[in-house]
Amino acid sequence: MSLLDTFHGSYIHARRVRILSELLQELLPTNCSVVDIGCGDGRLARDVAEKRTDVTVAGADVLVRPSAVIPVREFDGLHLPWEDNSVDVAMFIDVLHHCDDPVGLLRDAKRVARRAIVIKDHNVSGSFAWNRLSFMDKVGNARHGVALPCNYYTRQEWLDVFSQLDLHISSLSSDFQLYPQPLELLFGGKLHFMALLQPEEVPSEQ
Repeated sequence: MSLLDTFHGSYIHARRVRILSELLQELLPTNCSVVDIGCGDGRLARDVAEKRTDVTVAGADVLVRPSAVIPVREFDGLHLPWEDNSVDVAMFIDVLHHCDDPVGLLRDAKRVARRAIVIKDHNVSGSFAWNRLSFMDKVGNARHGVALPCNYYTRQEWLDVFSQLDLHISSLSSDFQLYPQPLELLFGGKLHFMALLQPEEVPSEQ
């Protein structure tokens, strides 16, 4: 493992898990079951469930890690191994840009989730955005064997996808200060967003 990998794993990843966990604790609806799709080691979902005792979590991943700290089901990257409307929330945390068919997987998540979908992902925004995002992905994921197709969307492309799938935006935020300075200036800010989405027919207060 390189020095860069060690630094990322011991400091950057731990900070990211902490900040995203805090955001998710505020965002997730009450008394919900959550499937973390592309959960990796499951640390983020576990941390949320430990802080929000009304939340239960499970994971799905193409590559199931032996070190995963939550129950994880293996799947093919497109068809989730859950019945229609069988969980409350489907969650994608920096996952969809790794998929060959992000829209297809998001459509299947809508089939599974009866209350909401949470997405944390990237925006192609600003100078050399694609280059900065692909560098982040390589550092954070290459050593785990994660696919890196780098399917990044602009903000408008994301909005078009949500409209195409009849998903209503209940909450949308960015600029989470995921990284310490000066890394935040290069790799943070508007390159990131988190959205809470609901089917058009589901009232937002549910």
